[in-house]
Amino acid sequence: MGKSRARRFRGNPFSPTGPGQRRDGDGGPEEEPAAAELLEKLQHPSAEVREYACASISKLLQQKHVIPAFLQRDVVRCLGPLLMDHSLAVRETAAGALRNLSACGGFEVCDDMVTKDIMTPLVALLKECSTGLDANQLSPKKCREMNKNYIEDIANEAINLLWNVCECNNTAVSIFNKEGCLEAVLHYMKKFTTNVDLAISVANCLQAVTEDNPDLLSSFNASAQQVLETVMLCPESTMKHILLRTLIAGTIWNIKDTIPPGSLGSMVNAILKIFSESLAIDAGETIIRMKEAEKNRLKLAAEAETEEDMSDVIDNCVLSDDDDMEEIPKGRVRKENDISDLLPSDKWELKEVTALLMAQQTALEIIVNMCCSEDPSDDEWEELSSSDESDLFMENSYNEGGGLLMSPLCLSDEVNSAFLNNLIPKKILEKTAFPNSVALDICMHNPSWKPLIKKLNAVQCRALTCLHSILLVSDVDCLGGASALQSLAQHLSQLVFSKMELPTDTEFLEAVTSALRALLQTMASKNISQQCMTPEQLLALCEAGIHSSNVSVRVNVVSILGISGSVLAKGQDTAETLKMIGKFLLEVAMKEPSLVVAGEALDALFDVFADGKEAEKAAVQIKLLPALKEFQPVFKMRMRKEGKGHYSTDQLCVLDNVKMNLRRFIAYQETLGKTPT
Repeated sequence: MGKSRARRFRGNPFSPTGPGQRRDGDGGPEEEPAAAELLEKLQHPSAEVREYACASISKLLQQKHVIPAFLQRDVVRCLGPLLMDHSLAVRETAAGALRNLSACGGFEVCDDMVTKDIMTPLVALLKECSTGLDANQLSPKKCREMNKNYIEDIANEAINLLWNVCECNNTAVSIFNKEGCLEAVLHYMKKFTTNVDLAISVANCLQAVTEDNPDLLSSFNASAQQVLETVMLCPESTMKHILLRTLIAGTIWNIKDTIPPGSLGSMVNAILKIFSESLAIDAGETIIRMKEAEKNRLKLAAEAETEEDMSDVIDNCVLSDDDDMEEIPKGRVRKENDISDLLPSDKWELKEVTALLMAQQTALEIIVNMCCSEDPSDDEWEELSSSDESDLFMENSYNEGGGLLMSPLCLSDEVNSAFLNNLIPKKILEKTAFPNSVALDICMHNPSWKPLIKKLNAVQCRALTCLHSILLVSDVDCLGGASALQSLAQHLSQLVFSKMELPTDTEFLEAVTSALRALLQTMASKNISQQCMTPEQLLALCEAGIHSSNVSVRVNVVSILGISGSVLAKGQDTAETLKMIGKFLLEVAMKEPSLVVAGEALDALFDVFADGKEAEKAAVQIKLLPALKEFQPVFKMRMRKEGKGHYSTDQLCVLDNVKMNLRRFIAYQETLGKTPT
């Protein structure tokens, strides 16, 4: 029977736009000044012209099709020196432009930025800003009325740029280590009580640079850990603070090797308590509540503005009677002193919900990583499978986490205890449900809230992936026993079959089939009855899944069919269903373009037709033996031609095992044919 490898997650993807920047749709050619002209203005003696050029470039770089034109003109080397410009406004807009380039350009552009030495001015800027915070240089202002803190705003853009390049490039991470950037970055974190947005940017960056970075661990001395602990204990209950604590908890998990063994249990419990508090919040209800709050606030603001306009009319009438009085109209006083035009305050409710969903997604991703071994690389996420020489060896490899198929998966006592104490499995299960329909309707009918739909769906998919990981590493009793697993099977079945049509979204389909596969695998290994799907539903799911473009989905549905078929083979009067399963798996093995999926289909056939009178009867009727004998040389030839260069070493080991088991299974079927009935 096939086994699945748990998936590991990287940190959350970064954002291309900084606070206060507007993200417009792609503009036409008439809206795109020539890149050469703007880059030339970066050298202008006027700081205002340089700032304008940086801001214009920043906006354009949010449009991916514009990026190549700027790269051809060496935009990185043009903008890099401006990170240390004499004008603070130029520094901020230059950092924002580079941030957008790194975010929208992706991995290759980030590699190019590091190659062109963006890290030298960036590190210098970060350290200088950190010193500025020390010296209490809070507000070199463009004008007093704006109340703008340039040091912190520049730092925020610079930290986001650092996060982006470190997420994509190992050299950037090495420079981060070598240049002692951690101290400066942690210094910004101390501003979390007054600037939570800056703290969140720092926390995202820390989570990225601490992942799989043992060289940085020695830098996390007692003082550094104290900074993180202080943030974790912050009592603020806003959604942004929940996101901040979640990100810091993830960072502490990444540096767990620096925690003394005696403190490990309490540390893990503190981390999972934060995740539990985040997951306990109902995102759908929060959307409904926040949308109502936004509606009420905007209504009150409109009423206040109407009253103020009436007051202006009256005041102007009074002023006209006394021409000698020089008084600035009240409307202008409000306009010049109010910072609401600079801060997107009309979106604070939306930002709160967004922060909550990001916190929940992050918590679920870190829980997945807590369930996984640290051995597999990110390139090894896809599902692998194999059939071993005997059921006994197979069960041992599953229970002990041995063999070539999967990394050792087990929960330490500390993690397992903290999982149960904080009701983590229960809260994960709650998040696997479809999003609140009323909340979805609100998002659907409000353009600025519509992006939340994707985030809601992402949380559900992460929860399903989380469930998959927990099923792989927990024993049945910890999961609530046989009845709990049967209820869970019904729940997953309802997720798949509750709507008129089977799901087609690839991310959801991969997540739900991975969870279902792990669950049925666990139930089969413990001889727990499986009645969550009818044979017709089972085949319908497999029929839909096998046409997915995602290899993992195809592997999952084939494995699910093999698990269910092997259970049916032990029952009575199941030959007809086994015939349908056998025909389906044979067709997949012979026609599937991916050798990994074809190998999984063969593996499933071995499981389904390994034993039992009903299986023997069905095998004869579908002519399984002659079909496999005919296919055997074809499979060997495909492995020789397609194997090397197309598949990883692990996958080739699995396929070699399948090839060997195919030979043994054919020999086994031949002995059955010679045995008198």
